[in-house]
Amino acid sequence: MSMTLDDLPAVAECSVAGCSYNDHSHCHAAAVTIAGTADHAECATFIPLSSKGGLDKVLTHVGACQRGECIHNSNLECTAASVRIGPGADSADCLTYEVS
Repeated sequence: MSMTLDDLPAVAECSVAGCSYNDHSHCHAAAVTIAGTADHAECATFIPLSSKGGLDKVLTHVGACQRGECIHNSNLECTAASVRIGPGADSADCLTYEVS
């Protein structure tokens, strides 16, 4: 399966107000990595700094997903149409994560 950046799922929403990449519920990182433990999937791109980071205008995508047990994971790539990031077990979790 050959994918381009345009084929990767977009981060549709981020409700983590304390992240440097968050600007009015929009993620401004070029891509996010989903990591975590078996019971939840955290956004490993979360950076709790007061200075803002990221690009001026960007449509963020899921660059990598380390949650092999998620129903949306295929060969460590996310196959969901889009993902939502928000508070969970950690400061920033993938709310689209679902165990298969």
